[in-house]
Amino acid sequence: MPEIILEDQDGTFAMLRDSVAAFAQRFDGPKALRARRDAGWDLDRDIWSAMAEAGWLGLMLPEDLGGAELGLSEQTILSEALGRALITEPLAQLSVFAGTLLAGAQAGQERTRLAEGLVSGSLIVTPAWQDMSGGFAAVNATVDADGVTLSGAAELVVAAASADVFLVVARLQDERVLISVPKETTGLTLSERPTVDGATLSQIRFDNCRVAAAQVLARGLLGSGLLEDAIQATRLTLAAELAGAGSKALEDTVTYTKERVQFGKPVASFQAIQHRLVDMWGAAEFACAAIVNALERLVDEPGKPAALAVLAAKARAGDAAVDISRKAIHLHGAMGFTDECDIGLYMKRAVNLNATLGNPAQLRLQFVALERAS
Repeated sequence: MPEIILEDQDGTFAMLRDSVAAFAQRFDGPKALRARRDAGWDLDRDIWSAMAEAGWLGLMLPEDLGGAELGLSEQTILSEALGRALITEPLAQLSVFAGTLLAGAQAGQERTRLAEGLVSGSLIVTPAWQDMSGGFAAVNATVDADGVTLSGAAELVVAAASADVFLVVARLQDERVLISVPKETTGLTLSERPTVDGATLSQIRFDNCRVAAAQVLARGLLGSGLLEDAIQATRLTLAAELAGAGSKALEDTVTYTKERVQFGKPVASFQAIQHRLVDMWGAAEFACAAIVNALERLVDEPGKPAALAVLAAKARAGDAAVDISRKAIHLHGAMGFTDECDIGLYMKRAVNLNATLGNPAQLRLQFVALERAS
């Protein structure tokens, strides 16, 4: 079946794939998703702690912050494997996005505390930076002698109910700053709503929330490129997870159509079914190839060419995973529409990840705008 193919000289990629396969034996992805959804949780703490023990939460964080200091190639292989196993804890947002921000933040006790807590799984550090359109949250910060005051709201926040600390991107005069805000801060309120795959997204409101000046972790986020780096790394991570989910949906469908018999023959023997499976296979292969291309551009042509490649990879992987999983449901027949059939969970997961940090239409518009920019 299609997968992200990278040169694996020291066996790290094979080890990561094997570790996820072993993990999935302990924590069955579809079963865990249903249990979390039915319980109304936004995060399974047992699974998250086990992911921390596996060393996955700090995969790209520097060693001086307790991480493994590996790169995006290792992260994409891990995320692809998690997508295949349908392990749906929000690693991309809570590890990759938050970790990238912390890695680029100013050195200090608060940064160290958050990074160590993220790696160990003892702290859920959740970014809060978007509005409903995916742009910057309308959160304003003012500074005085006693600290920082925050007012406004952030949208599309994942795992907000489970969070211990929010990494808030706020406007301070003419710049964007990163501020650590404990969940128990007075004036902070949240409201949740479910997503299609059983996760939740929340609105976080800040009503004159006061935090210490030491909790300002970084300034000039846009000029430094730190926020762009976090978005880019997370988009590629999401693309890999989408590619993994799409490939597994294809694999399960091939197996099912070989076993399902109609008119005395396996369904997979009919030419019309074979054509559809080939189309699904091609979409999965192109998604994986787009991710490999983005990883190569990040090394060989950082900057605009790499940014374009990441946008293309996320758009293609999102389209592929949604299209493959929808066709997979159809090829499973009536049972594919039931909640007891895992194939529907892959489709719902693909729909959710496809919309995260830009759906394909939005990403293509960004691609064209960036390509035309001088």
